[in-house]
Amino acid sequence: MRVSLFITCLADQIYPEVGESVVRLLHRYGCEVDFPQMQTCCGQPAYNSGYQDEAREVARNLIRAFEHSDYVVSPSGSCTGMVHHYYPQLFENEPEWKAKAEKLIGKTYEFSQFLVNVLGITDLGAVYEGKATYHPSCHAMRLLRVREEPGELMANIEGLELVELPRKEDCCGFGGTFAVKMADMSEAMVCEKAANVCATKAELLIGTDMGCLMNIGGRLNKENKPVRVMHLAQLLEEGVKRGERHGK
Repeated sequence: MRVSLFITCLADQIYPEVGESVVRLLHRYGCEVDFPQMQTCCGQPAYNSGYQDEAREVARNLIRAFEHSDYVVSPSGSCTGMVHHYYPQLFENEPEWKAKAEKLIGKTYEFSQFLVNVLGITDLGAVYEGKATYHPSCHAMRLLRVREEPGELMANIEGLELVELPRKEDCCGFGGTFAVKMADMSEAMVCEKAANVCATKAELLIGTDMGCLMNIGGRLNKENKPVRVMHLAQLLEEGVKRGERHGK
């Protein structure tokens, strides 16, 4: 199976180790992974700021970048949600490009969505002793309907105690440009989210979007809270390595 990695801006520039974990796990299950060099931003920051013409041009580039890919997998529900939910709107008056956008949508998946729904994998033989809580990002949950897949993967990690996050569906306050334009409101939201994370007594905070994890992790760090923040792909890869050491 040929898979192209859609890395996203945050993972590419700040958290490349997340992309590395995704690639290594896909390789483990027989996927041939490539990385189209011409990919750039999906256009979400421009779109959310009202620059639709600029977002449209960026979207064209992304469509071209993955034109010949069989599958496109991303470690971000937010960026994948942008493609799925907003690209048809961007090109609603351009039938040719709308058709190209729909083709991209049909083969583009968030990481956990791809593992569970395409590869049919829920148990990776991972082992990780510890207590974790999970923050479901807004876009993965609401735009992509990715609700059960991360939980299915984490439920099969031997030794992991998963504690439900209070008010888990509340936004963490990041929202990209929202955190800049509405800084006071954003801070209040992330403070509440961090307090809920701490209330679980979890050692790990797991998520599927580095924007959310960067925001919540930054707040936890500012408050000197000893919570390790990990993308789901990192948790799974680390758990797989531990499982191999345990002969799983």
